[in-house]
Amino acid sequence: MGLKKWLNNARSVSLMQSSMPALLAVVLAIGQPGFNLWLAILAVVGVMCAHLGMNLADDYFDYRADMLSDRDKVIRRGFRAMTEKYPYLTDGSVTPGGLLRAIFSFVGVAAFCGALIFLVRTLSNGFTGMCGSWWIVVVAVLTGFLGWFYSAPPLKLAYRGLGEPVIGVIFGPLLMMGVYYSACGAVTMEVVLASVPVGLLVLNILFTHSFIERESDAASNKMTLARLLGSDKANMAAAVVINFLPYLIVVVAVLLKDMSALYLTVLLLIPTWFIISTFFMFLSINSFHNPLYDTAICIPSSLYKTYGFLYFESILFLFVLILSIHYIISYGFFSSTINTNEGFDCPNLETPTFHLKDPASQDSYRIFIGIANLFRNYLI
Repeated sequence: MGLKKWLNNARSVSLMQSSMPALLAVVLAIGQPGFNLWLAILAVVGVMCAHLGMNLADDYFDYRADMLSDRDKVIRRGFRAMTEKYPYLTDGSVTPGGLLRAIFSFVGVAAFCGALIFLVRTLSNGFTGMCGSWWIVVVAVLTGFLGWFYSAPPLKLAYRGLGEPVIGVIFGPLLMMGVYYSACGAVTMEVVLASVPVGLLVLNILFTHSFIERESDAASNKMTLARLLGSDKANMAAAVVINFLPYLIVVVAVLLKDMSALYLTVLLLIPTWFIISTFFMFLSINSFHNPLYDTAICIPSSLYKTYGFLYFESILFLFVLILSIHYIISYGFFSSTINTNEGFDCPNLETPTFHLKDPASQDSYRIFIGIANLFRNYLI
């Protein structure tokens, strides 16, 4: 089976959930001491390959759990089960062994990228200390553990109501701190503050779909956060909290002067978020209590699930884009020198200036400043 088909099997359409946080981490790292463009690229590629491998691993362990028979029963009962989650396995075009090889191929590429980054950062920063390469080991071990046991026995975290929080932690703090450290060789409070709301936005994508699929998940004995919460009111309340928290975190960070006031522009997304998310939740609730609801308003369940997925990913994209633009504007990316090294205690890293030590980083930095100037001229 070719790479294109494996990318399709691995649901490459979901890569925005990992690529957007990774790219935001790179933007935050540009201009920091020790920034290295090639290590940043390696980190983004590694993250995306690990994401694809995790998606395939989820299919593998679901298939091993023999959920297909349960889903067939669900279909006969009239619920919307995810029967097409791994058609490449059910139609016999791929064997479980072939799938396992694909998983280790994607994970192997991710591990290779991580190993190269670890080697370079160990040589430049050492292994110990606040800026030591132990950061890579910790992030890789935690991410690998949570990613593998997301569906794998004996923990099977996704079946115990912990799937959504695990995804939020992986695609938020762990991913962004790992990419940020890879790119510039340190971790700052700013990237941590930015990673939490981003992780919540990714968590919300999974939570929304688990809410839509809660009846079929119940028939398949899969415990999700939506099922754990139980009632419609509890799920609606959780949806409001999960969606609102990213913006609240930004507001608090601005009030504490940990972020520029320009970051408050993300609040412009709230009206659109509230209208659309409420609509999808309302549609889901009514469709569960009235099986004819989808037909009555001429919206197939697959259609609103697709648009819901695209909508919440677009909110993630816009959130990351706004944070990126205002980081560029706020932290002197238009001046000849940059001093964002507060909180660093890394004697091996030089204070950043416009003339970065690495030629490749210097070229990319100049291009970045040109783009930033365009934003400044037209947006402020």
